[in-house]
Amino acid sequence: MTLPPVTVVAFGGNALLPAGSRGTVEEQVAAARRACAPLARLAGGGARILVVFGNGPQAGQELVRSHAARAEVPPAPLDVCVAATQGTMGYLLELALRAELGSAGVVVPVTSVLTLVRVDPADPAFASPDKPVGPFLERTEAERLRRERGWTVAEHPGGGWRHVVPSPRPLELVDAAAVHALLGAGHLVLAGGGGGIPVVRRAGGDLAGVEAVVDKDRTAALLGRAVGAGELLDLTNVDFVYRGFGTPAAEPLPRLTAPEARALLAAGEFPPGSMGPKIESALDLLAAGARRVLITSLGRLDEALRGEVGTRIVP
Repeated sequence: MTLPPVTVVAFGGNALLPAGSRGTVEEQVAAARRACAPLARLAGGGARILVVFGNGPQAGQELVRSHAARAEVPPAPLDVCVAATQGTMGYLLELALRAELGSAGVVVPVTSVLTLVRVDPADPAFASPDKPVGPFLERTEAERLRRERGWTVAEHPGGGWRHVVPSPRPLELVDAAAVHALLGAGHLVLAGGGGGIPVVRRAGGDLAGVEAVVDKDRTAALLGRAVGAGELLDLTNVDFVYRGFGTPAAEPLPRLTAPEARALLAAGEFPPGSMGPKIESALDLLAAGARRVLITSLGRLDEALRGEVGTRIVP
């Protein structure tokens, strides 16, 4: 039997830890159910689904928790915090998916895969940290953390300060074969959580973790290429990709061809810290043979799949 192409679904850590929430387990369980309900409907329609999720807020909380307890236990490095949140979020999402699939009467096995992502130790990102993790901070708190913990902090364009860390480009998905095998066996797979746990290959050939966070959109595209995905659903906090985003002349873009998206990217329409990586990842996956990328908000996925909202990028 010929299997349908894989649909990669990517969403950020804010899906489980929305702004204004305290981040309790109960809040995250409820948020996971809301996030997974449309994915269960997709699976019920016969889609083979690979879920990739971000962990920016969660990794930041884990860092804060680790440093706050440093008088009692040694603080964990960032790669270990990424691994911890990848496991925790995979667990919560797997529970939510199993529950939503069961409620919909859909019989699909669900498996979460701990995922290592190899990066280049010479990547220039290590010299220029710019990936925000954790909560927004007041200036005085940001200065205290910079002084006491050696964190790099930066002012966010939307107001407030955030801890920023290196975000090197992913080169290789160490666990890609396992993901491919599970998808081939009919599993709904969660992988590449938080962009994957960043590792480098040492001279002797073994792997070692590095303190960084990999962009989950880039990892989603890399995973998509590895499994021959047919489409990417990139779910964020806006209904469309916009030209002139954040200005009075902002214009939603319901449909773009890859050359049009590339031209707008080159013109600076999609900033590196927000929509830029999503557009770059879309172009990477389309160049590898995917038929479309859909970018829209998580809460309106059903409407987007009906063509009512969202930006479609096609070859």
